[in-house]
Amino acid sequence: MTATPAAATTPAAKQHTVVDSPYGPLTLVATDGVLSALYMTDQRHRPPEETFGVPAPEPFGEVIRQLGEYFAGDRTAFDLPLNLAGTPFQRSVWAELLKIPYGETRTYGELAEELGKPGASRAVGLANGKNPVGIIVPCHRVIGASGSLTGYGGGLDRKQRLLAFESGGSEEDGVQVLF
Repeated sequence: MTATPAAATTPAAKQHTVVDSPYGPLTLVATDGVLSALYMTDQRHRPPEETFGVPAPEPFGEVIRQLGEYFAGDRTAFDLPLNLAGTPFQRSVWAELLKIPYGETRTYGELAEELGKPGASRAVGLANGKNPVGIIVPCHRVIGASGSLTGYGGGLDRKQRLLAFESGGSEEDGVQVLF
């Protein structure tokens, strides 16, 4: 089939809003009414703000509600439609991230094996770093082979705090690695 999708000729409608969180302000971006990005301040790979679309809180009610439940400790998984733009490999990595249970971690190598590409841990790390929807697509749950914290677009301090929060410890306790 050689038909061109309508999205290729019609620019996607983008909207955004900013919400507070225990980890600093979060910028939520929707593409055609569906969550397509969650960015933290000073996040690596954060695009320029002018690409976020018009300010509008309307498409984000359910996202904000579920994030509030998560930060209150009342939600361990998100049930939201996502519009994730990336390469097929990136999207396959992001799909694997969604399978990592709350309070647990996986290594880049384990994710590569789960994808059937055992030698692709570095490629998995690169795709993990390009995840556009942090927290909800839990890239913070991926650690180095030795159990060490390695790269996180939102900063290693936030990664440590998120992992400590999810493991039930205080953020000052450090990270409890669960396999």
